[in-house]
Amino acid sequence: MFFLLRVAFWLSIVLVLLPSGDYQPKGEAPRIGAADAVNAATAAVSDLSGFCNRQPDACDVGGQAAIAFGQRAQAGARYLFDFLHDRLAPTETGSISRSGGGQSQHTLTPADLKPEWQAPLPPRDPRRPA
Repeated sequence: MFFLLRVAFWLSIVLVLLPSGDYQPKGEAPRIGAADAVNAATAAVSDLSGFCNRQPDACDVGGQAAIAFGQRAQAGARYLFDFLHDRLAPTETGSISRSGGGQSQHTLTPADLKPEWQAPLPPRDPRRPA
């Protein structure tokens, strides 16, 4: 069932995007004005607003399907974002070069290398075990 819906959706997208060229249908072409289109859209919306009153079960299932579709779309978008972020992100930031990673840069002065002063340890009590 979903296969047929997907095929119908993509076929309608392809048909809308195809250029019409110089095709002239035989006979008189239908003339639709802006007012007629607005009236038709208004009638369609008013019919859809009463659909849930006429078919509550279909409305519930449609709502659940819309939620599932939204969750799948969100997961797909997150997957696509992570995939593109991993592929397009630079592997190196430039702050640290790979060649000098383990070598010393000799930036410490001799004073820095001297250990800090520590207080001497108190004398060990010979009566206490170590």
